Amino acid sequence: MPSLILIPPSEGKALGGEHDPWGSTEAARGHPLFDSRRRAVEALGDLARTGDQKALAGCFGVRGDLLVRAIDANSSIDTEATLPAIERYDGVLYQHLEVPSLGKRARRSLDRRVRIFSGLWGVVSPTELIPDYRLKMSASLPGLGKLSTWWRTEVTEHLLGELAPRDTVWNLLPNEHDAAWTPPSRTNEVTAVFLSPGSAGELKAIAHWNKALKGSLVAHLVSNPGAEPEDLLDWEHPDG
Repeated sequence: MPSLILIPPSEGKALGGEHDPWGSTEAARGHPLFDSRRRAVEALGDLARTGDQKALAGCFGVRGDLLVRAIDANSSIDTEATLPAIERYDGVLYQHLEVPSLGKRARRSLDRRVRIFSGLWGVVSPTELIPDYRLKMSASLPGLGKLSTWWRTEVTEHLLGELAPRDTVWNLLPNEHDAAWTPPSRTNEVTAVFLSPGSAGELKAIAHWNKALKGSLVAHLVSNPGAEPEDLLDWEHPDG
């Protein structure tokens, strides 16, 4: 059975939308995490109404013009048009995932296997419709506290259902998002660390290209559903 792939959202998000507002559709209201998502949206609204610019900047991770855009986006979460999550997130990881270039089989694999962690939504599938928004998983909201802690039990239980027929997880989450779930003891958890030779030939962790490498790795995994860690010995990154 193909493994589950966990990835973070991106700070960069596409503007606009082509679908009905979040929360207005039967699919959104019927989602197991809907009630908690509604609480998070309301708590975010409570914070915004305080007008505390320092607190808002900390929760959103931006300042200046980007903070103004974030406040505007978050103030209209219930009324703005939506896009599938895989189209809404357009940061480096998602650019290198190159979804438009994936074949139909790989797209089906992407939809079934990839799950995206989010401070506001908990965890979303690639096809779920979400509006533009801004919120860090490490942020704290009134009445909820730190989001990674607040989401942990529900996200873990939700993913347990998704893991039922499989026991392998490719965990490509940074620490901030990884803190929002607890993998069950039976899980075969695979992580990826990208290394490059340093000036003296020693292997050093790659920082600048980390997100790009993760995006290309996800594209490889959804295009090769049966891939195991040892199969990466023959994997060549598209950019060499």
